[in-house]
Amino acid sequence: MTPEKLVTTYLEMTTPAAFRPNYAQQGDDVRIVKMEKPDVDFYRFLYREVGERWRWRDRLALSDDALYNILSSPDTHVFVMYVNGVPAGYIELARNGQMTEIAYFGLREEFFGRGLGKHLLSYGIEQAWNMGTRRVWLHTCNLDGPHALNNYLKRGFSICDVQEEPMPEVYQ
Repeated sequence: MTPEKLVTTYLEMTTPAAFRPNYAQQGDDVRIVKMEKPDVDFYRFLYREVGERWRWRDRLALSDDALYNILSSPDTHVFVMYVNGVPAGYIELARNGQMTEIAYFGLREEFFGRGLGKHLLSYGIEQAWNMGTRRVWLHTCNLDGPHALNNYLKRGFSICDVQEEPMPEVYQ
């Protein structure tokens, strides 16, 4: 059931000292690989597989050219997690000057509950700090996974704003 209100929580980390990584000990072969060349079809596959249950819509509405332009920007960094050779999820960083946004992050459903989310998030945050950013930020909402906000807080993010609005029609 769709909630009546969309509650969006904005979080930030302004110093690497706040970062509390949690890299899961995995028995599986877990690798995270940077997408070096834009691949619109593969990206759409990941976006759909990760975001469909959370009602992600933004990137599906873009033309192939528009999405290719985003993915080929030197400020966009997509890291794909593979488990035993299978794409398990991804994290996308969008750099803007001295700030880096975690634009998209998540796992495919069959990889839930194994500690992979905290592992992938930790990897993405580490990459953002390694890029020389001064602020890492993101937003989540009440349509996202039930553990998303808690994962962000446990990694060292703090809430900087919360906004409520009537549920947009696109999510109903």
